[in-house]
Amino acid sequence: MAVPLSSASAPVSFGESWPPKYSARISRGKFSVTAISLDDYLPMRSSEVKNRTSTGDITSLRVITAVKTPYLPDGRFDLEAYDSLINMQIEGGAEGVIVGGTTGEGHLMSWDEHIMLIGHTVNCFGTKIKVVGNTGSNSTREAIHATEQGFAVGMHAALHINPYYGKTSVEGLISHFEAVLPMGPTIIYNVPSRTGQDIPPAVIEAVSSFSNMAGVKECVGHERVRCYTDKGITIWSGNDDECHDSRWKYGATGVISVASNLIPGFMRKLMYEGENTALNDKLFALMKWLFCQPNPIALNTALAQLGVVRPVFRLPYVPLPLEKRVEFVRIVESIGRENFVGQREARVLDDDDFVLISRY
Repeated sequence: MAVPLSSASAPVSFGESWPPKYSARISRGKFSVTAISLDDYLPMRSSEVKNRTSTGDITSLRVITAVKTPYLPDGRFDLEAYDSLINMQIEGGAEGVIVGGTTGEGHLMSWDEHIMLIGHTVNCFGTKIKVVGNTGSNSTREAIHATEQGFAVGMHAALHINPYYGKTSVEGLISHFEAVLPMGPTIIYNVPSRTGQDIPPAVIEAVSSFSNMAGVKECVGHERVRCYTDKGITIWSGNDDECHDSRWKYGATGVISVASNLIPGFMRKLMYEGENTALNDKLFALMKWLFCQPNPIALNTALAQLGVVRPVFRLPYVPLPLEKRVEFVRIVESIGRENFVGQREARVLDDDDFVLISRY
């Protein structure tokens, strides 16, 4: 993927503030030299943080939505639908969003698209919700550069996966995370079903002393969650179907959720209002349905059926088959349409309603 140039090389936009206020004029020979405060007009360097957020501001979040990225029929981002979905998350009580994560299909974006979407989210919603940019990579160099870019455009925290496919040693994992942690608040993401490699507790414990280490999005299960919470390490459940018990029985702080794209209000209830087995059981069929095929296939299908996004898929993702779409409509009816995002009735949709994009 093409990596955008550092913001340090971006052109300066002077606007009405030009010329800058001069602090003094110093005469040297026959020419006068102007002493200017550089902060008056120079752009930020890529290592600077636009929104200086403390790690504590991130560790306190209980509901973070791994937000979907909607598309136009030509495959470009549908920012109008995206903004509407973010507003629905804010109104439903989500406190943070992961931008360009697995659910947001960051792996199908160029880095130019990726950083643009992070910056857009910050500029439009950064005062209302915490923006966590997925800037991880299996290349340490690429992860460093993308994270510099993300913090330069204002994200509050970074999400970092462990190097996938090529994989590395335990020592390599530690070195990889040590290279990105100094830049700003960081959540480490452990999902061995996707990366092919578990991040063992020894790695997390080795980097837990970094001041920017916010915590772990953990997908291995309850016992791993307890392993960390017993040591005072902040954990978000990465499994919607386990998040209730992880929160109330195993000490997790909250959830980084796919389901909250659809039902942010209910996910907030699960994380804030104490044990609620009845509600958790009520949502079980939806949780199971959402992961009947690899995420985000079902979520993309569901949001299209609810009329929240256009039925456009970037390949290799394709919608769920007809029988699963029918099942979703029944699930919505059983839970109550009013509990889901959007205003339109849930529809089954025909196969021909979906647009599959291979070049964009």
